[in-house]
Amino acid sequence: MSLKLDKLPDREAVKISFTADADLKSALNDYAEIYRRSYGQKESVADLIPFMLTAFMEADPGFKRARKQLEDTRQQSPSPQTKET
Repeated sequence: MSLKLDKLPDREAVKISFTADADLKSALNDYAEIYRRSYGQKESVADLIPFMLTAFMEADPGFKRARKQLEDTRQQSPSPQTKET
């Protein structure tokens, strides 16, 4: 069995919460089970989601282009002046 998401690296715990509809929650639970069967290691849906989002964004060329433009815009913008008191 081959998943787009590789085995997760060692990491620190991160708390995340969001609202999902029942179909998405079911799909995420299924993904976690398939992940467990593929890698022999159980991971919670909450632990998988950040890596799934990262993989999604890394595979999105439109996002990459827009993010590069955003970074370029930030670099061209003057830094806010700090006020001394």
